[in-house]
Amino acid sequence: MVTWTDKERAAIVGIFAALDYEDAGPKALSRCLIVYPWTKRYFGAFGNLTNAAAIIGNPKIAAHGVKVLHGLDLALQHMDNIKETYADLSILHSETLHVDPDNFKLLADCLTIVVAAKMGHAFTPDAQHAFQKFMSVVVSALGKQYC
Repeated sequence: MVTWTDKERAAIVGIFAALDYEDAGPKALSRCLIVYPWTKRYFGAFGNLTNAAAIIGNPKIAAHGVKVLHGLDLALQHMDNIKETYADLSILHSETLHVDPDNFKLLADCLTIVVAAKMGHAFTPDAQHAFQKFMSVVVSALGKQYC
């Protein structure tokens, strides 16, 4: 079980409150697919992903990036029980979609970069610590079914 300080909770909620999901979601997912091209294998039905411009301009990728961020809202609402909250999502990704669980970490890293770029100097070491702790718990919860 993860414990959160009031300061960590406030930082995490503040970061997500400041995020423009329509901007950050597509940027994070596009970055992941471009930087780690092997992750594209799960998006074969999304159309042309042959180069960076095609990925960035792909409306299905953009929509899925937004969906991912809205999925994180669920974790925000249940910070004290993220693993149980994501149990069904973990099963979906492992048993139905067969997503490599390492990809969750890669996407979390890409989202961290997008958040840092957006927040600039406001993304202090304390804010980064809280955000990355949160994302680590989410990644662990999504990968729970793989164990």
